[in-house]
Amino acid sequence: MTRNKPTAMKIRLLKKVNQNRRVPAWVMMRTNRTFLRHPKRRSWRHNKLKE
Repeated sequence: MTRNKPTAMKIRLLKKVNQNRRVPAWVMMRTNRTFLRHPKRRSWRHNKLKE
């Protein structure tokens, strides 16, 4: 299925994949655990992308 997508869409989807990461552990330690979860975290079940 991946080979049927245009390259520009793959780049946009890859950007969304990279944005959908957790907060790094060093950030939690540096901010005294005030940032435990990412506010813009997206789940593939709940939030759909506009491709």
